[in-house]
Amino acid sequence: MSDTLPPCPQCQGEYTYEMNALMVCPSCGHEWAPVEGDSAAGAGGAGGAGEKVVKDAVGNVLNDGDSVTVIKALKVKGSTSGIKAGTKVRNIRLIDGVDGHDIDCRIEGFGAMQLKSSVVKKA
Repeated sequence: MSDTLPPCPQCQGEYTYEMNALMVCPSCGHEWAPVEGDSAAGAGGAGGAGEKVVKDAVGNVLNDGDSVTVIKALKVKGSTSGIKAGTKVRNIRLIDGVDGHDIDCRIEGFGAMQLKSSVVKKA
């Protein structure tokens, strides 16, 4: 990154700082991922170019609120039975999770959990 950091896209605060891969505004608490070539002029176009695209196992683009089907049997720690292939999961939420887990969801009989997009198919 350059010596001058871009202002906050939400409140236009000038005291932004870097924290790992994110930019943080101490004034309003907004966090965002910087875009290559990010500058004060580029702050108006926040959203489209900087968003991560999440695809399922067959290449379909996933969005928040989609329904997916698990395509591979999954073992669940602390459970005697796992998640069977063919289990339908409704209303997913895309996240920036740990170890490649980029889907947050609730599965009937198991509760809230995170899945990898490589083990699901868009329904």
